[in-house]
Amino acid sequence: MNPPTTLTAVPEDVRDRLVTRFGPGARAWCAELPPLVDALADRWGLAVRAAGGGGTARVFRCERRADGAAVWLKLTPDTEVARQEAVALTAWRGLPSVVRLLEHDGGAGALLLADVAPGTPLREHGWRPADVAGLLGDLRSVAAPPGPALPSLAERADFLLDLTERRAPGVSTADARALARELTGDGSPSALVHGDLHPANVLLGPAGPVAIDPRACLGDPDFDLVDWALDGVTDPAALSTRIAALAHLVPGADADRIHAWCRAAAVLIAAPRLTAGRRDAGTAFLRELAGI
Repeated sequence: MNPPTTLTAVPEDVRDRLVTRFGPGARAWCAELPPLVDALADRWGLAVRAAGGGGTARVFRCERRADGAAVWLKLTPDTEVARQEAVALTAWRGLPSVVRLLEHDGGAGALLLADVAPGTPLREHGWRPADVAGLLGDLRSVAAPPGPALPSLAERADFLLDLTERRAPGVSTADARALARELTGDGSPSALVHGDLHPANVLLGPAGPVAIDPRACLGDPDFDLVDWALDGVTDPAALSTRIAALAHLVPGADADRIHAWCRAAAVLIAAPRLTAGRRDAGTAFLRELAGI
């Protein structure tokens, strides 16, 4: 049975967010999404049960008809984003701390992902560095895929800073950009980097935390520790304590580089908060750290 069109249709507010992220062509993609989901569901033997996502992709909770297993169908307007995610998930295949890729269709920008149960984001729970150290260590334990399969961390950083400037006009990224270029141009290791590893992109799985939604790139793996160093921190002393704990627990992590990446990335976190009018202690500290 095909999924109901009302379930696979993209709500207008989600269309607007996708257009902001991917440009005007995203509107045509949204219009064409229902038949694409229909075709993929038929090919992969899925019954679509629920829809979600918004900023960069549409995600559909599905039931596999053959065995009733829950799986997730993820589609993005940018087929290159989907291809890069598939490259990273393939490299991390076998790690229990990374969501499992079941199928992918590069031309359609589609990924079929295994379910993670119970699947609640770590953001919704209290966490300590020891809780995520295994995941952080696992990610950096895998060799980077050969060839130009993924962008560099320098390219990823430039993209994020460009996006910040578009979304938060008037917020300067000049200092962050200079520091990021220094950090990516100093001969640091070229490892497989998740690129978007914050507590909302880590789910509770049956055997511990599970990373999802990589924006994979090649570069310094200490970049992936930034959100864990900054999450909930409101002053320099607390940041130093958090960084020291992470550097101690994650093999190969360098406290000085983590701190430098925190300074470079602080504007990425602070800018949307400032645009939303937030004036809490955490936002004030991020603003100070970013120098904006």
